[in-house]
Amino acid sequence: MKYEVKVDLKNRSEEYSFTEVAKQANGSAWLKSGDTVILATVVIDETEIVKDDFLPLTVQYIEKTYAAGKIPGGFFKRETKPSDFETLTSRIVDRSLRPLFPKGFGYPTQITIMTFSVDKESDLQVLALNAASAALFVSNIDINTSVSAVRAAKIDGELVLNPTLSELNRSTLDLYLSGTKDDLLMIEMRSMGGERVDSSLVLDPLMDPTFSAPIITTHVSNAIGEDELIAIFEKTEQLLFESNAKYEEAFKAFKKETMEIEYKAHLLNEEMVKYVRENHFADIKSAMNQMAKSERSTALRSIRKKIILEQEDWNEAELKDAIENVKKEQVRAQILNERVRADGRALNEIRPISISTNVLPRAHSSCLFTRGQTQALVVLTMGGPKDAQMFENLTDNGTQNENFMVHYNFPGFSVGEASPIMGTKRRELGHGNLAKRALEPIVNLDGQTVRIVSEILESNGSSSMATVCGGYMALRAADIETSDVIAGIAMGMVSEGNKYAILSDIMGLEDHDGDMDFKVTGSKEGITAMQMDIKLGGISLNVLKEALYQAKEGRAHIIDIMVEAEKNIEFNDGVLPSTDFFHIDPSFIGEIIGQAGKTIREIIEKFEVAIDIDKKEGKVKVTGKSKGGVKSARDYIEGIINAPKVAKIEYKVGDKHKGIVKKIVDFGAFIELPDGTDGLMHISKISDQRVEKVSDVLKEGEEINVEILEFKGNKISLGRCH
Repeated sequence: MKYEVKVDLKNRSEEYSFTEVAKQANGSAWLKSGDTVILATVVIDETEIVKDDFLPLTVQYIEKTYAAGKIPGGFFKRETKPSDFETLTSRIVDRSLRPLFPKGFGYPTQITIMTFSVDKESDLQVLALNAASAALFVSNIDINTSVSAVRAAKIDGELVLNPTLSELNRSTLDLYLSGTKDDLLMIEMRSMGGERVDSSLVLDPLMDPTFSAPIITTHVSNAIGEDELIAIFEKTEQLLFESNAKYEEAFKAFKKETMEIEYKAHLLNEEMVKYVRENHFADIKSAMNQMAKSERSTALRSIRKKIILEQEDWNEAELKDAIENVKKEQVRAQILNERVRADGRALNEIRPISISTNVLPRAHSSCLFTRGQTQALVVLTMGGPKDAQMFENLTDNGTQNENFMVHYNFPGFSVGEASPIMGTKRRELGHGNLAKRALEPIVNLDGQTVRIVSEILESNGSSSMATVCGGYMALRAADIETSDVIAGIAMGMVSEGNKYAILSDIMGLEDHDGDMDFKVTGSKEGITAMQMDIKLGGISLNVLKEALYQAKEGRAHIIDIMVEAEKNIEFNDGVLPSTDFFHIDPSFIGEIIGQAGKTIREIIEKFEVAIDIDKKEGKVKVTGKSKGGVKSARDYIEGIINAPKVAKIEYKVGDKHKGIVKKIVDFGAFIELPDGTDGLMHISKISDQRVEKVSDVLKEGEEINVEILEFKGNKISLGRCH
């Protein structure tokens, strides 16, 4: 392969070939970084132009398992539907490149990114965007701007830019930025949970030298503060700008001659705009007060029908655009000039919130979270290690288990649309992933599996943030310990020239007509996850900092409401599984397990629990279907440990002792000897006469006289003596 360009970057270099492969595409780029090889292609359909105001762009990121020397698992030995990682990577590339296309570009466009070889230290999401941007830059489409990505990590308190995957796995921060040499376009961020020593639980060995319990650690969220995050943005953004300048300088020699493209003419009928503004402004302002999308659409449709009756020769499609334009003007002007939003709220005001927990009596836990006209029913189910979702990324050495899942569903009826419920869409997967990133740092499941499902029942903005809030409440309604209280809020912005307004808790109207969609999740102290898309080409860090602090204020308000709602939680005790963790002296483990596992099996069957014991450290985990069963099992185990000890007896053949009938079986009876040792009395040794049924002669709990007949390995054979 002939590589025509090499770009040296922070901690990494990239080599590109633009003339060797995929020559039928409008643009292609073969990228090699380390041992990773990616091909990105861009193709447009020149024979079709979409008529409405929509960019028909499709991005597909595809991983080939042969890239890592693997054969696909499962029944079908070829790649089938995209993995979650592939879908999320496609979304990242789409959101980063979509702003580059000129207004009026209406040709269906396909960007395909294929991973052919993989270096297990490579950041495939960064390389995928860089390759796609390179293919788009050198294509014959009139796009002359490079977009690239930078990832930042925080390892042992130090900022690391463009980390390897091994470094990222040790990081407490995962920050992904994309942008051009002038503007920041997109942010994806999450904090990673960790552990800290709880010093209040570590005893001083000088005070109690006999104490040997392990040091206790506490799970922490590693939420990051706003000021620290802005400082990291400054360093990361600067590297992003420098990298794009290098790309554009290196790629411009390979840019194809720009093709002639017919752009969609989307011209407003100014006569209609003026008429609507002068004669129906009040009607449109009133329609904006219809907060539900369906109600607002109905009101605007009524205005349009009314005007058509007044102006019978007008084109209804053009009139619809004119009304939409006046509506957008009204929404933005009212926010910028009057500092009042369409629903009458102040810029930083949060809509009314109501929270009901455990509304589903047979679910392990549930929460109905309502904020304004957005409502999420969030349901949590607990399971064991076997319930985890198995998956394997291309860079993994083997299969992994995902034991914390957040699934988000957005049916059409939530926005008043008559649409069928089909498979999971990219947007649903992305919103669920955002909520997972927000909540995962605050839970330490220690082997449990938790699945959270958010059913959006009504949506007027920010349903993903309702999922975060409802998800936290569902965790608490399941009595799952969390290291912090987490809420989410969606921020927006409207700007004209030097004037701008930042909006808290945006509704659908403000998302549609605004300039920014900025979702922030975290505690009162810091941020656990965030996602930002800029519609106007960039944002200054000063404005971003202001938005972050306004979001912090909004989160604190929501958290106060959530904390108050926690006080009213009533657990579904009849169906809620329970788990208990405690420590025992490892020397007692043999007694808890019992001879051939007899004792521990009895505990499991009697109390309907599962028991895991760490034989080295003495950690005991008891899981069951009810709190009562788990508590009883723990009490039983502690009873074994605390029971008075009986000295072991050295038994000999011919010794006679009193024993207790512990269990009757078809072939005889198990007898407990004075020191707790069990022996077997065969049915033939119970009586001098033939015994047909053991239970006719012996009763469980009965005390009898026995004689040691013989030893068979570790087993004692007994006979009855009178």
